[in-house]
Amino acid sequence: MSKLFLAFLFTILIGYKAKAQNWTDAEFRMANTAANASYLTNEEKNIVMYMNLIRINGEKFYYTFLEDYINNYNSKVRKYRNYNELRITKTNIYYVSLLKNLRGIKNLPMFYPDEKLSALSKSHAQDLNRNNLDSHESSNGNSFSKRLSKYFPNQIKSENIDFGYSNSLDIVCHLLLDCGVPSLGHRFNIIDQKNKLNTVGVNIQRHPSFTWCAVIDFISQPIYYTKNE
Repeated sequence: MSKLFLAFLFTILIGYKAKAQNWTDAEFRMANTAANASYLTNEEKNIVMYMNLIRINGEKFYYTFLEDYINNYNSKVRKYRNYNELRITKTNIYYVSLLKNLRGIKNLPMFYPDEKLSALSKSHAQDLNRNNLDSHESSNGNSFSKRLSKYFPNQIKSENIDFGYSNSLDIVCHLLLDCGVPSLGHRFNIIDQKNKLNTVGVNIQRHPSFTWCAVIDFISQPIYYTKNE
């Protein structure tokens, strides 16, 4: 095992000591497909890793990293007067439905990062920041499909955008829960099987209204990558 991976795994275990130990070194290595993507920041690489951990074992993610996220979130919002409205309880309909969706999610194909796709994600995130937007539509009126089709024609494509977080686990869990989104589109992109989405672009930028925004673009294309050794 490389020193770089040991350092990475040590960081994960320190942050989520009890829960992360339920995952094996082999699972972390398999999920960490963005490890050598020099065009991504560490948080952006970890977005890919957490999405892949969900695809390796959805139910285990639910009871480990997602549970950590919810406990941390509830602790942060406890200071607000409307804490009972803000907190995520075990009876929350999105929390309950998520378990149903994640049961059976196991050993799905991994997501692999792509530099060109990540550049497109960055361009849209910067546009959202520059023009204070919160939309899949660009400031020039282009849909995400039109933006991506210029470089990835005839490919199935989708997009997740998260607002308010810069931390990778927060971003992934927020999208996975998809609270307040009846279609659960963000969730189903992450656990996609139908459209064979397998390639991702990722970027995190500042945002004037929400502090942070993260754009994750997905496409389905032939994969020529090899798994991390």
